[in-house]
Amino acid sequence: MRATPVRLLATAAAAGLLLTACGSSDDDAGAAPSASDGVSVVASTNVYGSIASAIGGDDVDVTSIIDDPSADPHSFEASTRTQLQVSEADLLIENGGGYDDFMQTLVDSTETQATVLNVVDLSGKDADAEGFNEHVWYDFPTVVTLVGEIVDQLSTIDPDNADTYRSNGDAFTAQVQALIDAEATDEPATSGAGVAITEPVPGYLLDALGAANRTPEEFSEAIEEGTDVSPAVLQQTLDLFSSGQVKALVYNEQTTGAETEQVLQAAEDAGVAVVPVTETLPEGMDYVSWMQSNVDAVAAALSR
Repeated sequence: MRATPVRLLATAAAAGLLLTACGSSDDDAGAAPSASDGVSVVASTNVYGSIASAIGGDDVDVTSIIDDPSADPHSFEASTRTQLQVSEADLLIENGGGYDDFMQTLVDSTETQATVLNVVDLSGKDADAEGFNEHVWYDFPTVVTLVGEIVDQLSTIDPDNADTYRSNGDAFTAQVQALIDAEATDEPATSGAGVAITEPVPGYLLDALGAANRTPEEFSEAIEEGTDVSPAVLQQTLDLFSSGQVKALVYNEQTTGAETEQVLQAAEDAGVAVVPVTETLPEGMDYVSWMQSNVDAVAAALSR
């Protein structure tokens, strides 16, 4: 996701509030948690922060650098406080694959000694491959692998609580496996169903459901990169709805602009189901409940 001009303003505003937004609620505004407070994990987004919190429980302090839906990882600029949090962390979790490059910049600038988990690297996917989708937190087998790595790292950092981490990790893995099972259960009814997207955010979920993405690649790439969509490509995308080629539009509601608004309107005018998705956790949800709602909503739209 790259910010449109409107969203860049929101990103700048969010960066100004970062001193109070990133830390836990009981931290002083001017100081980051110290290593003496216990095991410290810093995640690039609240998606990975939620996963780490589920595994670490009360024994781990987790900071999510980006937890504001208006903030864009591609244009994020770290504050002094964030640099301090990274420098004192025991474990860092980044998405990788070009999504949150600010994390590597922080690692290099702070000379932190923390272990860094790069989720794209853990996924085994080729980030240099044409059409690579960086949104690997929508790929549940990758999340299972990440959980195992977090458990191993926390157990090494804090062996006294290793049994707790492993128990929590097993419970979380079982929940993610239930998501994988849900995709498999839904797939016979959704396989081959035409779908349109604004960005490739939910791509791994759609692949698992066997959906046929009929969106012109030039359209979703332009939206993701924040570049102009040619009139011809935009028309091809709009025609997907009027011609009945797709059952649903899976719409990244964190990125808006003139072209995406036209696509949304075209879907609504044609009576095509619109399923909103996000890149960060909605307020009041954890990773599993969020992803379960995504699976349910997309499967319901594609199986109509």
